[in-house]
Amino acid sequence: MARLSSEFQRFFFEEEPPSQVNLADFLLLAKERIFGFLFVILSLPSALPVPAPGYSVPFGILIFLLAIQLIVGSKTPWLPQKMLNHPIKLETVQKVLKAGIPWLRRIEAIARPRLAYICTTLPGRVTLGSAISLMAISMMIPIPGTNTLPAMGIFVTGFGLLEDDGAISLGGLVLCVMGGILTTSILFALAWGGSSLLDVIKTWLGR
Repeated sequence: MARLSSEFQRFFFEEEPPSQVNLADFLLLAKERIFGFLFVILSLPSALPVPAPGYSVPFGILIFLLAIQLIVGSKTPWLPQKMLNHPIKLETVQKVLKAGIPWLRRIEAIARPRLAYICTTLPGRVTLGSAISLMAISMMIPIPGTNTLPAMGIFVTGFGLLEDDGAISLGGLVLCVMGGILTTSILFALAWGGSSLLDVIKTWLGR
């Protein structure tokens, strides 16, 4: 099976795609790798060091819907037709992929099927889906700092699903935990007038 980076390179750069594409076009590339594929492609814009603006909230909603389906054991994901057919400018997709393909290739270089039960059994998929759903909620929060690290956690976890690589998915879970801590700390800072979560914990321990 062709690597995801090769599929992207071929379809969006070497062939002649239309001036506008949609999520359904991506699904044609996914085949049986559908859940992992969708998590990777939907989190990629927000996971990049220079994310494309305006995609965190709508893509976060889609990721959340997919994560819930992963948790309940769905084999084939369902997404609203309006979202599947929503047009996206080819230039925007190519800009994101030019930045994202090198990162994909780095992960593909170390990815291989291992600890596959984490990605294929129901308990493993429930765990991964739960973490991804929480990170998707973080992506939907319109506050700087709550998007990038959670999206990176989703990206890496989804890539493990894509390759049946439980080790990579576990690494993604670590990023999800870090993203959750960061988001919680930011929300605490806003709620407590500038005090971060760590400051509150230190004060509590000091008492």
